[in-house]
Amino acid sequence: MSDNKDIHVVDFDARARQVLSQKPLLSAKELEVTFSLRGNQLTAIRRASLDLYEGETLAIVGESGSGKSVFTKCFVGMLDKNGSITHGSIEYDGKDLTKLTEKEWLKIRGKKIAMVTQDPMTSLNPLKTVGYQIQESVELHQGLRGRAAKEETIRILDAVGIPDPERRYKQYPHEFSGGMRQRVVIAIAVACKPQILICDEPTTALDVTIQAQILDLIRRLQKEQNMTIIYITHDLGVVANVADRVAVMYAGQVIEVGMANEVFFDPWHPYTWALLSALPQLGTKGEKLPAIDGTPPNLFNKIRGDAFAPRNKKALNIDFLEEPPMYEVTSTHMVKAWIRDPRAPHIEQPQAIKMLETNDNKSKGTDPNAYHPHLDPNREALIEVKDMQVTFGSGRKKFIAVDHVNFTIYKGETFALVGESGSGKTTIGRALVRINPITAGEVFLEGNKINGKISREQDLNVIRSCQMIFQDPMASLNERAKVDYIVSEGLINHHLYKDEHDRQDKVQKALQEVGLLPEFSSRFPHEFSGGQRQRIGIARALIMQPKFVVADEPISALDVSIRAQVLNLLNDLKKSRGLTYMFIAHDLSVVRFISDRIAVIHKGRIVELAEAEELFLHPLHPYTKALLSAVPNPNPYLERSKKLLVYDPSVHHYETDKPVWVEILPDHYIYGNQSELDGYRKELGI
Repeated sequence: MSDNKDIHVVDFDARARQVLSQKPLLSAKELEVTFSLRGNQLTAIRRASLDLYEGETLAIVGESGSGKSVFTKCFVGMLDKNGSITHGSIEYDGKDLTKLTEKEWLKIRGKKIAMVTQDPMTSLNPLKTVGYQIQESVELHQGLRGRAAKEETIRILDAVGIPDPERRYKQYPHEFSGGMRQRVVIAIAVACKPQILICDEPTTALDVTIQAQILDLIRRLQKEQNMTIIYITHDLGVVANVADRVAVMYAGQVIEVGMANEVFFDPWHPYTWALLSALPQLGTKGEKLPAIDGTPPNLFNKIRGDAFAPRNKKALNIDFLEEPPMYEVTSTHMVKAWIRDPRAPHIEQPQAIKMLETNDNKSKGTDPNAYHPHLDPNREALIEVKDMQVTFGSGRKKFIAVDHVNFTIYKGETFALVGESGSGKTTIGRALVRINPITAGEVFLEGNKINGKISREQDLNVIRSCQMIFQDPMASLNERAKVDYIVSEGLINHHLYKDEHDRQDKVQKALQEVGLLPEFSSRFPHEFSGGQRQRIGIARALIMQPKFVVADEPISALDVSIRAQVLNLLNDLKKSRGLTYMFIAHDLSVVRFISDRIAVIHKGRIVELAEAEELFLHPLHPYTKALLSAVPNPNPYLERSKKLLVYDPSVHHYETDKPVWVEILPDHYIYGNQSELDGYRKELGI
């Protein structure tokens, strides 16, 4: 590690000298943004200041609602109609952007400062071809017309890594995958050849392998076009990969800003400590992650003192009374925290921050007293899957989504299923709870077959015993129903309560068990944060008293701190209720922290299955190795020196030497032909 670190220290130092030697390209000073909502004033940005330097990559991090997107939307004049800048300035190219008219913005927005938005599907017109939408940007900002504009559009499609650009030019957004749509949005932005590119959560909904490709693409385009980039993200692994400097936002303010190595290895704000400590990569399996208690402040109210003080266990008295000034830690590192005041008592940084510098992502802390159900000699099978096949459509349109899958889930364990989008993870999860019918094979619950036609009594048993937590907490909750009904819908449908008092009592207990207040039962889903909505989804599953829960990407849409809360909750419920989980995810750092065993799935077929630590220490299948190589590491030195592996299915030659599912080591299964199996055994030294 020391060699890598030495190389990158030079990089960071060079960047620090560059930052100090030039004037800011863009400078926001004491910016305040307010929104008028239902007759009340919400102050979304509270006197925030930030400088941006030419050629750099600046990452802005913080929880949802911290003001990241609102702050940067001011840089492109894209504030909502009910929002307005009420104080401060944004100096760029000799102008104050806060004073521009819409006509003046047209000369800057896109051409000088462009933005890549979070959801590529909502930012693309579904009725127009991808080529038309990119060419529109080329014609508007580069002044090209006709054949020249089309040729430039095809060149840009090729530059952003879209294969067969001439054919893709004529296609519509729905014909592209999520990763490809994100490339199209980036193509539209870079077609303008902007000086500053703002990327708002550009990789949030993408698999780790696609995420790594998008980050590499943006980095390459930055060098080719000499762009300055702002990343908005809550993924600290992404920040470690791309950022020269990092700004941390909380409650509408920039509370810490510095070089990436300063913010990761020597942070000073307690909120930055809390964000880093909540990373699953730094957690010990079997122990709780340090989550951030409480919720961000209500920005409708005037905030007194440090906004983070009510959630800070080490807050000083003055934190509740007076807002701290910005203190200089180094010439490139500033922090808005009273603990930097010479009069403040010394407070130790959390242990997790000290671990960051030595974390090599190869050794993982595990609680020595942790119980592993799959290793118990008296283990009992709860779910058994034998030769499962799931198909959609028929005839020529028949699509095999899951093909000959076999696994067993034991009582009390967390069995993880990982793979890219479209690999069949959710299809398997939905098949286990009888949402998706299976085409072939068998599924057993406690030794009883539950697929196909079963008795009404057995069907009711499956509904009660097997529940599902869905990926998107907003889409899976009825927005017109109150929480009371949402949580008790299963009870109502299957008459699993004695009377109205009993039903309400069960709802209250379920809400309390997931950390929600009883009075929340009278509210609607839109009145809750993402983390709270996910807790409602968990309460809805738990009220049925299940034995087995399929958790389908339950934390993919959540902030780092909220993720820690939900992971802790799932682990606590597992212990208190004796639950068994299938945890579906594409983030292997989370999977490693929470799971006992991991199955890796690719295009409907499980290619490797092993105990969690065994899989990380001895991955065999090239697809597993590619997934692991793409896992973001929150150590900037290691993240930038890692080698990304790309999986190429053509390496397998199964025409004559047919593949089989083999237990190559005790409890370590692999899919491969005889030639590959010999290679795997040689790799393991057996």
